[in-house]
Amino acid sequence: MLGTNPFAVLAGTIPAGVIQGYVALMVLLVAAGTLFDIVHKGSARYFFDNWRRSRSKGKHVESGEVASIAVKTALVDVLASGEFCNPRRRIAHLLTMYGFILHFAAAAALVFWYPTEVRPRPDVLPHLWWIGGLMVLAGGYWFWFFIRVDVAAEGNSPLRVMHADLFILSLLASVTLGLIWAYSQSMLWLGLYVIATTVLFGSVPWSKLAHMFFKPAAAFEKRLSEANGTHQNLPTLTRDDPAQRERHSMELLKDAPRDMGLGIKREAPRHY
Repeated sequence: MLGTNPFAVLAGTIPAGVIQGYVALMVLLVAAGTLFDIVHKGSARYFFDNWRRSRSKGKHVESGEVASIAVKTALVDVLASGEFCNPRRRIAHLLTMYGFILHFAAAAALVFWYPTEVRPRPDVLPHLWWIGGLMVLAGGYWFWFFIRVDVAAEGNSPLRVMHADLFILSLLASVTLGLIWAYSQSMLWLGLYVIATTVLFGSVPWSKLAHMFFKPAAAFEKRLSEANGTHQNLPTLTRDDPAQRERHSMELLKDAPRDMGLGIKREAPRHY
């Protein structure tokens, strides 16, 4: 079972060209949805405008340092998901992210390069498809039932569904139904698999799928603003500055000690 190309088996019923056309359509939906999301929300314009402002107001950053920042962004923020402080949240995210990449990259390779069993294929490809899918299920269901902030920290039911859950739910539905279909080769499960996958890739403007494309740009811009001293133009004055202590918003903290204890660090972080 794990060594069988399920899409090649399906090609005995549905022409391989139809399967390839569907996958190509999903790729186009992701590209079009991402572009629409970027234009609609103005994400790209915001980041580029902010980058230009930080370059004009901040100190000059040498090209070598910019390259170093880009490498750190790729290694820490992208590949290692360094923005997550909660280790369980980070592990769940990494499982889901790398499982997603492995599962759908293997699916694309099986569909386009080895659409039938006539052409010899590497035995590892179907295994990668299964392993990637199981990684998505492990990370996704772990997150959904045990790590979500409204479940773990706020005590809400794990069955509570919101608009923001569209991506994770459609992803879990697509992968779960896909693995069930590959095991059973039932046309009923295939139909449900197609519906869930279409929702996953067709709902990009309304889900969180597009954030994986511009999130690295946001992380890079943040590191660059820290390097040139602008850091989003946030104030750098601290509470021991006399001018800060006289502000109305600091009235309650005016005479408070500098070291006020552990505060929120008394409890291990259970949020995002």
